[in-house]
Amino acid sequence: VQLVESGGGLVQPGGSLRLSCVASGFTFSRYDMSWYRQAPGKERELVAVITPIGGTTNYADSVKGRFIISRDNAKNTVYLQMNSLKFEDTAVYYCYANLRRYAINYWGQGTQVTVSS
Repeated sequence: VQLVESGGGLVQPGGSLRLSCVASGFTFSRYDMSWYRQAPGKERELVAVITPIGGTTNYADSVKGRFIISRDNAKNTVYLQMNSLKFEDTAVYYCYANLRRYAINYWGQGTQVTVSS
């Protein structure tokens, strides 16, 4: 099983980034997919989640209206479009796969996002 994130980097405030997470080794289309983030000295927090077919999404209040989570089950990929980035969005962003019914879950290795002028 692998979750491989990409797309992180350094961006100025107000800028945009698009994170991708490619999954392999499990039936991607059955899993809720989420993005979490962890800033230095803080706990890991949920950013956004999308249901297996993509019909339902939920976001942390801090990113509502700025971030969009989406998925392409044909490509086994989940995305996080991040717009209007703020200093406080700086964190390591992790991809997370969860099969709720069976309490099976997987984490990616994380990708660093740094918002700085």
